[in-house]
Amino acid sequence: MLEFERLVKVVEQLIVKAHTEIPEDVEKALRIAYEAEESEIARKNLGIILENLEIAKKSGVPICQDTGLPIFFVEIGRDLRLDFDIKKVVSVAIRNMTQKILRPNAVHPMTRANSGDNTGLGVPIVNCEIVDGDRLRIVYFPKGAGSENVSMLRMLLPMEARRIKDFVVEVVANAMGLPCPPVIVGLGIGGSFDLSAKLAKKALLRRLDSMNDFELEILDAVNDLGIGPMGLGGKTTALAVLSEIAHCHTASLPVAVNIQCWANRRAEVVL
Repeated sequence: MLEFERLVKVVEQLIVKAHTEIPEDVEKALRIAYEAEESEIARKNLGIILENLEIAKKSGVPICQDTGLPIFFVEIGRDLRLDFDIKKVVSVAIRNMTQKILRPNAVHPMTRANSGDNTGLGVPIVNCEIVDGDRLRIVYFPKGAGSENVSMLRMLLPMEARRIKDFVVEVVANAMGLPCPPVIVGLGIGGSFDLSAKLAKKALLRRLDSMNDFELEILDAVNDLGIGPMGLGGKTTALAVLSEIAHCHTASLPVAVNIQCWANRRAEVVL
C-alpha cells in the first residue's frame, strides 16, 4: 500500500524533473528543426532554446520563468488500495514546491487575488481515470499562459470534418509568435464541448514522434505558414500535431485546438 508522505515526495520529484529537463523526444525534435532550418534568424532562435535547455538541466533551474498552471493526469488501478485522496497529495506537493521552484501563478478569476501557493478553487487540476490493474500512474503537465491563451474550441457542423485542418491552421496563424513557437498542437476531435478540450490537452502527452498520416498532413500545412521560431520566420512553426478522438453526438462535431509552446514540459511515474 502506498504511503501519503512517500507519494508527496515522488510528486515533488516529478515537478522538479518536468521544470528542469525537457522530454527526450521534444529535445530531439528541436535539434532536428535546428539542423533543417535555412534561415539564420530561425537557427539562432533554436540554438538559444537548445542552450537554454542545457543550462536549465545543469543548474537545476526552470526551463521557463512561466512555470505554468499545475495540471495532472492520474490513472488509478481498480485493484490498488489508497487510504487517502490523491488530490490532497498533489496539492501538498505543489504547495511545497512553490516555495522552492514554482512561480505562484494561481489567481482568482474575478478578483485576480493570488493564492500564493499555486492552489485554490479547482487547482491543481487533477484528471483522474480508473484503469485495470494495481498501478498508479501520475503525469505532471504544467501549462503556461502564453500558449493556453491562443487555444480555441469550435463546434463544427457534422459534415465539416474536412474543415478540421483549416481550423488548426487558422488557430496557429492567428497566434503568430505569441505562444513561443515552434509549437506543439494538441487536437481534440469529438466527444462533447468539454471533452474535446480535455482530449486536446491529453494529446499533448503523446511522444512527438508518434504522429500518424492525418497529423503529419496538418503539420505540413501549419509549417507552410512560415511563422517560424519565435514568430520571426522559418521552416519550423510547429514540431508536431497530436490528436485524440471520441465518439460524439450525431448532430455535432466539437473540435478543440490546445497550443503548447516549444517547452512541452511533462514528467511521469508509475508505482
